[in-house]
Amino acid sequence: MAAPSPRLTFESSDDQMKQNQVLHRQSLADAVVGRLQQQLSLGVYQTGEKLPSEPELMAQFGVGRSTIREAIRILANNGLLSVRQGSGTFVESQKGIAESLQQRLKRADASDLEEVRQLLEIKIVEKAAAHRTKKDIVKMKTLLEKRAAEADAEDVSATIGTDIEFHIAMAAAAGNDILADLYRTFAMQVSQHFRERYVNTESFVKTQYLHEQLLQSIIDQEPESARQYALAIMSQID
Repeated sequence: MAAPSPRLTFESSDDQMKQNQVLHRQSLADAVVGRLQQQLSLGVYQTGEKLPSEPELMAQFGVGRSTIREAIRILANNGLLSVRQGSGTFVESQKGIAESLQQRLKRADASDLEEVRQLLEIKIVEKAAAHRTKKDIVKMKTLLEKRAAEADAEDVSATIGTDIEFHIAMAAAAGNDILADLYRTFAMQVSQHFRERYVNTESFVKTQYLHEQLLQSIIDQEPESARQYALAIMSQID
């Protein structure tokens, strides 16, 4: 049996709102998924080996039964585990099996997430400047105007949503469907990160002018200028 892992934060108490309980449970399940995946990658559990029972996993991670079951379900869907009714949960072959990008992003460190976001956006703005269409320009202009209005109104949630939409529109304008799809998947977690990070729209107001100049560079088809404005935006974000 594997050595006990550090215990996770306990689940919400019964007197909390149901919605918070669900969100908390999902967060804990993601944490358990990460711990179990680490154990699998380190060979703590070998292919074909049976995992500890639910009560043992509950004790090991300090979480409830529903959290363990959700974590097992996620790993089974990813092909890392197999659940055999009446027998238990077993480790599948790890060869050629990888964690989904969406699941990996959920447990990404904030600094790693930010670094990858910056790398993606630099390439996106350069390509958008080279390949944007009139339709792309109209969409980006509309979103940027909306972003400004929401930021001035101090509507944090709406501003974040529109900011993400604007950057997704830039990714679409880059003319590479794979890059655009990758950024859309990535943007889902960036949005969550922003909602946890920003309590007001100050940073969005401060970078509005830079976003406008970035868009103008894309309209003017000046990749290097677009790149410089993208870097300036990233350096201004608190």
